[in-house]
Amino acid sequence: MAEMNEKYSDSLVQRLKKWEEAGIRLYMDGTPASSESIEQNCVREDTLYMPDYVTDKEGRIKEIRYDRISLD
Repeated sequence: MAEMNEKYSDSLVQRLKKWEEAGIRLYMDGTPASSESIEQNCVREDTLYMPDYVTDKEGRIKEIRYDRISLD
């Protein structure tokens, strides 16, 4: 299980960094966030986060917002 989390973590960070380099803004719970802070919260915590892809008028992704999901 730890190996699976590590692979997912590496994959997530790579994708987030590509998006950052492309000028896409990243947010976590409404606050600007780095790829590293999103990875730490999404993979290393026992909390679920869901990405929301915000697009411009042409349908291009301009923001990715990770929001905590409450199962209560």
